[in-house]
Amino acid sequence: MVIQHGQSAFIETTDEALASAQADLTVVPPPAVESRQWVRRNWERRYTTYLRITDTVVVIAAVLLAQYVRFGGIPAAGSSFGHYHAAYSAVLIAIWLSVLAGLRTRSPKYIGAGIEEYRRVVAASFWTFGAVAMAELLMKLEISRGYLAVALPAGIVGLVLSRWQWRGYVVRQRRAGGYQNAVLAIGDRDAVVNLADELTSSPDHGYRVVGIAIPGYGAPRGEHLTINDQEIAVIGGEGDVLEAIRRRNVDKVAIAGTDHFGVKGIRRLIWELEPMGVELVVSPGVMDVARSRLVMRPIAGLPLLHIDKPQYQGAKRIQKRAFDFCFALTALTVSLPVLLIAAAAIKMTSKGPVFYKAERVGIDGRPFMMFKFRTMVEDADKELANLLAANECDGVLFKIRNDPRITPVGKFLRRFSIDELPQFLNVLRQEMSVVGPRPPLGREVALYDDDVQRRLLVKPGVTGLWQVSGRSDLPWDKAVRLDLSYVDNWSMTGDILIIAKTLSAVLQRKGAY
Repeated sequence: MVIQHGQSAFIETTDEALASAQADLTVVPPPAVESRQWVRRNWERRYTTYLRITDTVVVIAAVLLAQYVRFGGIPAAGSSFGHYHAAYSAVLIAIWLSVLAGLRTRSPKYIGAGIEEYRRVVAASFWTFGAVAMAELLMKLEISRGYLAVALPAGIVGLVLSRWQWRGYVVRQRRAGGYQNAVLAIGDRDAVVNLADELTSSPDHGYRVVGIAIPGYGAPRGEHLTINDQEIAVIGGEGDVLEAIRRRNVDKVAIAGTDHFGVKGIRRLIWELEPMGVELVVSPGVMDVARSRLVMRPIAGLPLLHIDKPQYQGAKRIQKRAFDFCFALTALTVSLPVLLIAAAAIKMTSKGPVFYKAERVGIDGRPFMMFKFRTMVEDADKELANLLAANECDGVLFKIRNDPRITPVGKFLRRFSIDELPQFLNVLRQEMSVVGPRPPLGREVALYDDDVQRRLLVKPGVTGLWQVSGRSDLPWDKAVRLDLSYVDNWSMTGDILIIAKTLSAVLQRKGAY
């Protein structure tokens, strides 16, 4: 007699049951979990190999560059000096590559999204050179500091750029339908739909939801939910999870909330997934919180997720202000010829001033005059009332893809975001930051609810998450969410990454009109 409990079978044997069962006993081989898992993870292994090869080439190139810059070439092999530096360079390369592996910079958990991959690469490089500096001090080694001063930045730049290039490759593969993780989402209806909506909002995330399980819900055969234009099968409750995993070649099981499982249920599910090579991920129910603010602390076996409060003052603010000043001054200096040509083109082709000055709302609700190159006809604001009916944006924003007020020169300036370069003057005047939320108009702020008011806790930016996530094509609610996420989670590393993405978005002319 077989008693089914969840997905585990318990055999109660009696003499009679054993005698009757022996005649029908059939040995069923276990499913080829390892073979299926190998196929499923093959792209991860292949991609990790690509990264390992690239890292090796970059590290060797950085060390050879340091040799060339510091010593004018590779020291002669026959000299004692040459033997010493050849051995030292070989050890440095080995340590560097080992630390990159030890800090799991190639882990599939970090590739393809977020800044954690870059952070680990930079941290591994500093750990390597910190260890070398300590060894030099303790062992009194004769190591040229100029050699290290070239190798470290060259290696970091090379590693980050190579990872950035490979990330572009991953994104292209994912948009073509490859390099995806098949996910089975479990939870109550509202929570699991929200989870599936987030996971499938963009193929860049690398998740493909292949099924939804709703505890306590007897799904009719063939039922589907449409989420982000994708038909996702509803497979029923958690009792069908293991069967669905086998049939659908699931890579990950994602749980939205754990109330319906309980502590023992989660632990049992982990044990059941382990031999199948399937990972379990749990959504904690919080969104738009940076990893740097999350700390997991177990209390009596219960993992508690601590969320640090956002930081707006102190050393981080001073650091950001110093970066803003240096970057804005450099940007204005480098782009001076472009600024002069743009000003001349505006003056010669249309009536009115070169600059357009508009009052915007800055940090703590303080108004300021924001500078831009004028891209519209003179007195364009007076025609706004006649165009409100043609607004293509929701919320409080006003945007028209083919605004008739834009001049031919203005259209060109907007296409490459040249019209926004004068905003670096606002950065030097400490009214704006290089990276921050979109600078709002006063009439927009008047319509803000309490949540959206948090955008005013930091300075508005020349660029921001909104700029690299669709710009003018973004719906209002997503633009607000991105700005609030930046306000709560900003960091210098994140700012630098946003600036790099901005350059890419400008060159590709995404969402600019």
